[in-house]
Amino acid sequence: YGRMRKAYLEEHLPGLYTRLILSGKLYEHLAETDQVCRDRMERIIHRMTETEGINEQLKASDQLGWVSRMNSVHQRAEEIILDELVFA
Repeated sequence: YGRMRKAYLEEHLPGLYTRLILSGKLYEHLAETDQVCRDRMERIIHRMTETEGINEQLKASDQLGWVSRMNSVHQRAEEIILDELVFA
């Protein structure tokens, strides 16, 4: 997520990107963004799986269904993360 944030800053917010480089805080900002995104991703996925009833019992009874639903949850969670944190 940090690399995506860097590319976004370079292309869409060059002033902020330059300020972060000149202040020496670019990599700190990118590392923090990456960690926040990963933590938030875990929380969102956990909440979505609980809400949608995706659990170990489903995994044991219907593995392909479980994988399909988990992929869907992951994609939706990542879309939220990208919209709210990386490309904001």
